[in-house]
Amino acid sequence: MAGTHATDVFSKWALMGKDEGMEKGHYPSVKAMLDIALRYVKTEFTAIDLGCGNGWVVRLLNDLGARSAEGVDGSIEMIKKATAIDPSGNYTHGLLPDWQPRTRFDLVHSMEFLYYLENPENMLKKIRSEWLQENGILVAGVDHYLENEESLSWPEHVGVHMTTMSIAEWKNAMHNAGFVDVEIHQVAAKGEFPGTLVMIGRNPLG
Repeated sequence: MAGTHATDVFSKWALMGKDEGMEKGHYPSVKAMLDIALRYVKTEFTAIDLGCGNGWVVRLLNDLGARSAEGVDGSIEMIKKATAIDPSGNYTHGLLPDWQPRTRFDLVHSMEFLYYLENPENMLKKIRSEWLQENGILVAGVDHYLENEESLSWPEHVGVHMTTMSIAEWKNAMHNAGFVDVEIHQVAAKGEFPGTLVMIGRNPLG
């Protein structure tokens, strides 16, 4: 399985129904992330979930007051599942980091996506410069990071590339990408799990 692309793994997981477990497992972290991020966005905001899986965060964003919310994912099977669950929703199959949205958003959300990239900082730059409105907010969460020791075996276990960065390195990447008012949180910690590492930043430029 070594060298397998992450999108292939997620398509296999979608066919196996593992997306439902991912939704249940990630919900506490995502809800905490959005509770923080939504303090900084206007009412009736627009949003996109980057790496949306079966679309559950898109539907949550709609429930939380988004004027419009959509999702994009590199796994075709996840997008098929999202569309089957929510036929009226807006879900797009797009390979990241190359895919670009048609419009800009007030809020970009991402959970468990960035570390699958070879260069997460470049993706952060693209999000700020191409995805976000002026003063738009990025909220991104990762469970694989240096201080979460349990996660360090994941690349070998799953058989896909993961970029391992420390909390300080993620914070620096946000600043290097041009975000301002950067906040770092660890949320939904439980037992030996130090929590999802959450990065929040604002795009100062249009």
